[in-house]
Amino acid sequence: MATMKSQVTWKTIILPVIGIAAFIAYLQIFQVSIPEIIATIQKADPLLYSLAALLVFVDVFFHSLAWHQLINFLSVKLSVLKSYLYVWYGIYVDIIIPAESLSGEISRIYLVTRMHGNNVAGKVAASLVAQRLIGMGIGTATLLIGMGMLMAEFQINSLIFSLTLFLVIATLFFAFLLLFLCIKKSWTLKIIDWAIRFAEHISKGEWKLAKIKEEAVKLADMFHVSIRAFGHTPRVVIVSIILTALSWIVYLGISYLCFLALNFKVSWSIIITTQAVVSAVKSIPLGVPFEVGLPEITITTFYGLLGVPLGISATATILNRVLTLWLRFFVGFIAQQWIELKALRHLQTA
Repeated sequence: MATMKSQVTWKTIILPVIGIAAFIAYLQIFQVSIPEIIATIQKADPLLYSLAALLVFVDVFFHSLAWHQLINFLSVKLSVLKSYLYVWYGIYVDIIIPAESLSGEISRIYLVTRMHGNNVAGKVAASLVAQRLIGMGIGTATLLIGMGMLMAEFQINSLIFSLTLFLVIATLFFAFLLLFLCIKKSWTLKIIDWAIRFAEHISKGEWKLAKIKEEAVKLADMFHVSIRAFGHTPRVVIVSIILTALSWIVYLGISYLCFLALNFKVSWSIIITTQAVVSAVKSIPLGVPFEVGLPEITITTFYGLLGVPLGISATATILNRVLTLWLRFFVGFIAQQWIELKALRHLQTA
C-alpha cells in the first residue's frame, strides 16, 4: 500500500504570496484603508462569525454525503466518515495544487483505489464526474436565479450581466461536453488512443504503453457502465442533487453571516450572484490558478458594483475567505495527515 505525498513546492508558496500582494495592491488602488478594515474586523460579532465557521463543516458534510450516495450505489463501500475525510483531503490538495478541482478529485480516486484496489477506479471516476455535472447544473441554475433576482431589485451593470451570461454559456458548454464524453464511449476510447500515441511519439518508442492502454480501456468500460447505471436509477441522482443543493445553500449562508457579523444587511441576490460567479469561474478549465488573490478581487469588485460600500465589501470578503479558504486549508491538512499516518501504520503492521 503506497502513501500519497503532497509535496509543497516553491509554486505552492509563491502563488498565494502573489495573490495576497495583488489583493493588497487592489485595495490600495481603490483607496480602501487597510487599518479601517482591521478595525471593522475587530468589531465583528464573534457569535455570528463562529456560526459561519460552523457552516463550513456543514457545507463539506452535505457535499460528502452527496458523493457518498453516488459511490455507494456503485457498490464501492465507503463509510460516511471516510467520505467526509476524503473530501477534506481533496479540498487540501485542491488548494495546494489549484487545477479547477481536478486535483482534489484525483486524490479521492487514489484514496478509494488504495483501499479497494484499482478495479474500482472506473466506478470512483464515474461518481466524481456525476457529482461534477450535478454541481455545474446547480451552479448554472444559481447564476440564472441570482441574475433574475438582481434584475428585479436593481439596475444591472452591463459588465455584470455580460460576464454572468458568458459564464452560463461557458458552464453549459463544458457540462454538455462532459456529458457527451459520458454517453459516447467511442469518444473516450479515441481520447485514450490519441493520448497513448502522443506519449509513444514524444518518447520515440522507448515507452511501452500497451499495458497502460489495456488498463485505461478497462477503466473506461467500467466508467461507462457506471454512468449508465446512474441513468437507469434516477432516484440516486435526485438524492445527490438535493444534498448538493443543501451544501450550496449552506455555502451561501457563510457569506451572508459574514455581512451580518459586520452589522451590514445585504440582499441575498448579491450573495447568490457573486458566489455563483466565483464558483463558475473555478469550475471552468481556464488554466489560471484561482485560489488566492483573484477570488478576493472578484468578490470585492462584484459586491462594490452591486452597491455595497467598497470598505465593507473588502472586509466581508476577507472574513469569508478566512473561512472558505484558510480554515478549509488547515482542516484539510489535518485530515490529510491523519489519513496518511493511518495508512503508514497499516503498511508497517502488514
